Amino acid sequence: MIVQKSLPYDIKSRRPLPGIAPLDPAEWLLFDEAYGDQMALRDELLATRRGDVVALDREARQAVCELLDQVLDFLRGQPEFSVQSDHVTRPDGAEVMIDRDDPLGTLGRLVQEDLCVMQKRGDEHVLTAAVLCFPSNWTLRQKFLRPMTGIHVPVKPYDDNIAKRVQRLLDGIQAGRPLWRFNELWYNEPKLFNPRLEGAHDPIPSAGQAAFLRSERQVLLRLPESGAVVFSIHTYLIPGDVARSW
Repeated sequence: MIVQKSLPYDIKSRRPLPGIAPLDPAEWLLFDEAYGDQMALRDELLATRRGDVVALDREARQAVCELLDQVLDFLRGQPEFSVQSDHVTRPDGAEVMIDRDDPLGTLGRLVQEDLCVMQKRGDEHVLTAAVLCFPSNWTLRQKFLRPMTGIHVPVKPYDDNIAKRVQRLLDGIQAGRPLWRFNELWYNEPKLFNPRLEGAHDPIPSAGQAAFLRSERQVLLRLPESGAVVFSIHTYLIPGDVARSW
């Protein structure tokens, strides 16, 4: 069971949807006490279930390679990492080769965040690439190459009004000025890899009864060269009794 003891934000300070706020670029990627355990699971998923956790459209390769360079630059500023020309040594001691022929596979083994790349096609942003090891009730294969409105089916609060606001938001994100939000989900199982197909109707426990709080810290960041938008997701699992005591 991989859990954390705290969140880097106040879960009670919810903002109206889409709940966005500015973020210091130096706080884009986070590393917490679950880093080693989460990365071990990511390593395993990438080795054994790659088709479920990685998707790349051919036209998104340039953006994904740019994303890899952005992450490597970020890690060079983190004293826990050693970034060399051909490999990175992680805080848990694992050595990850920098494979530019497999940028998503490399990214998935460096940071706790899942990384989704959105590119404008027509009037909407479309999911064109992702390394998604910790999905929460959605499936990468089913959402790949869908626009935002299709990705959020069947999320009830995501109506046409919210969809238009989110698209305007994606259009307006500026390089060097990321935005962030968080969500609050409650589950009885501490599963980080938790895919679910559209149409499934698994019961959702109430906050007062659930065994675990799952919260995602989500960041939107514009890549300056390709113009793609990166949606990064840092997943926290907190025992329910701990979360309810806050």
